[in-house]
Amino acid sequence: LSNSSWARRTTMPDAMDTDATTPEPGPTQKPGSGFEDLRRIVSLISRAVDTKQTRLVSRALRHNSPLRTGATSDLLTKAVELYFPEADPLRAGLLAQIAVLPVAEAAEATSMDVEGEEKAPEKPTEILPEVSVYLSLLVINAFIGAEMLDQAQAACEALVTLLETLNRRTLDPLTSKAYFYLSLVHEKKGTLPSIRTLLLSAHRTACLHHDEMGQATLLNLLLRNLLSQNLVEQAYKLGVKLSNFPEKASNNQFCRYLYYTGRISALQLEYGDAYTKLLQSLRKAPQNTAAGFRRTVQKLMVIVQLLMGEVPERSTFNHKEYRAALAPYLVLTQAVRAGDLLRFNAAVAEHAAVFKADKTYTLVIRLSHNVIKTGLRRISVSYSRVSMEDICAKLHLDSPQSAEFVCAKAIRDGVIDAVIDHENGWMTSKELTNVYATNDPQRAFHKRINFCLNVHNEAVRAMVYPPVSYKKKADEKKDDEPTAEEIAKEIEEELAEEE
Repeated sequence: LSNSSWARRTTMPDAMDTDATTPEPGPTQKPGSGFEDLRRIVSLISRAVDTKQTRLVSRALRHNSPLRTGATSDLLTKAVELYFPEADPLRAGLLAQIAVLPVAEAAEATSMDVEGEEKAPEKPTEILPEVSVYLSLLVINAFIGAEMLDQAQAACEALVTLLETLNRRTLDPLTSKAYFYLSLVHEKKGTLPSIRTLLLSAHRTACLHHDEMGQATLLNLLLRNLLSQNLVEQAYKLGVKLSNFPEKASNNQFCRYLYYTGRISALQLEYGDAYTKLLQSLRKAPQNTAAGFRRTVQKLMVIVQLLMGEVPERSTFNHKEYRAALAPYLVLTQAVRAGDLLRFNAAVAEHAAVFKADKTYTLVIRLSHNVIKTGLRRISVSYSRVSMEDICAKLHLDSPQSAEFVCAKAIRDGVIDAVIDHENGWMTSKELTNVYATNDPQRAFHKRINFCLNVHNEAVRAMVYPPVSYKKKADEKKDDEPTAEEIAKEIEEELAEEE
């Protein structure tokens, strides 16, 4: 049983946190309006501050997708005018930033329509820092969507400077999002190395504050920053050796972490560990969204499988979601499977631009050794004795001496079971042994059992239990309830009084 057949067995993706709250309907809400979504999120953030529950802020950000894609300058202007007091210094700055945004075409009248009998909302006297930061993030997202990177960078830097002066745990998810936008802007501008020191300082602060969401987000941003500059050794020390990923971090951040560490392991020649992490990342990724992420992971998985000496399943390339993206990798896989070095070189030369864009070109170049090994294995199975000249011709090598060196290395690595006759210049293959008489089936079962145990342990760690305060309240209620002996005693006392 091979690992490729085990990869065919799929598991259900981890359930995303779909817990939601029913907002209190307001008089100005209209179904489907952008301002209605904004009010719901702001209400949820306010409730999170009142109850000191950071998870509600994270939930609000998860419901932020419609506003991220559909927030217009008109909606943002009305939101700032509604929630910010006139004396707040951030109000004028945000309105000036929004004025630079392009005006949306044919805006529908669903932003903030109110009935004629409704009174205008009262002007607030103060605003929560969480709400002001959230509105600032919407403005930054609008700048990024409009490709106004200079304005987005200035807004991100101003927001990060403001967040450094605040120390509120309910701001932690919003702070993580601010650093994410800052890194995104610098990546689009090609200036990622300039913020590496800032990200390291922010990660250290998040560790000191026990901000698990901040630790996870910043760790992933640092790994992406280092890998973008091909600093694999530093990324390996930071992401694998020195840092432990927070257990309570979101599933999406954990998927990113598994992808980055899997890529690092592949570059460090640890293909088995890399394949395990990439497979786990693909299974944990959202199945209805994040199609681009799944395609990126699948491309790297195909290369890692080939480097491990395995051939990916044909169904992987025929999948509707991956068919176009994996077309160059299918040609590459066919060349490796056939053990044809000329065909492999032609495929690499034809699709080199695609491999470089996917950042897999370095790993693809390593496959040339696997192509030679595959061809040599096919020759060893087909012929009991073959000369070095024939091996050189079939594998398209430079000389019989090169063929002899390749055969010697393959025998030492255990790729083939054969003996080289240097005097006569040929290679003699030994008889094939029964694979079930070896330890290969035991290793395959051990690998599968180990994977299942890891999934079970992660599921147990991910379970959420009610706080201790709920148990105390339940115990107090039990203490307040009268027992059967007390009820019987009261009845006897009542009967005695009547007599």
